[in-house]
Amino acid sequence: MSNRHRGTMIAGVVLIILGVLFLLSNFGLFEIYFDIFDIGFLFAHFWPMFLIIPGVIFHYAYFTAKAPDAGLLVPGGILLVTGLTCQISMLFDLWSFMWPGFILAVAVGLFELYLFGTREKGLLIPVFILGGLSLIFFTFSLGSSWVLRTYLVPIILIVGGILIVTRNRRI
Repeated sequence: MSNRHRGTMIAGVVLIILGVLFLLSNFGLFEIYFDIFDIGFLFAHFWPMFLIIPGVIFHYAYFTAKAPDAGLLVPGGILLVTGLTCQISMLFDLWSFMWPGFILAVAVGLFELYLFGTREKGLLIPVFILGGLSLIFFTFSLGSSWVLRTYLVPIILIVGGILIVTRNRRI
């Protein structure tokens, strides 16, 4: 049995077991005492898994394919980082701090395309712009982090400018 088929079988068996447990609980034949197994609780707190799981599937499809297409990593990276941003925000009520993760998601998807694709240098421009904006917004969303705002952002801007200037001289 192949690894892909084995993984599908395991996922199917887990879903069947969970379904049977919920069904028995609904008929009163089996009592679930923990709120964590309440389907409403699960959907209310773990809905970002509907973004994370497809993101993981895109990555799995790329890394296990005989002829991988790096284009799979763009939606995979976007879904994965967006899902993680939403999941962290849901669990710890950090929506006002985590929103720059949505900008970072696009940067991660494009950077994965650059890393595992044809290494087109043009992809790095939006990656650095979106990644830099995300970092700046993360820094300012923290608000009370005076050190980050005072030193980190200016240093990143200076280093980025130096890299751009020295890179253009070589071309």
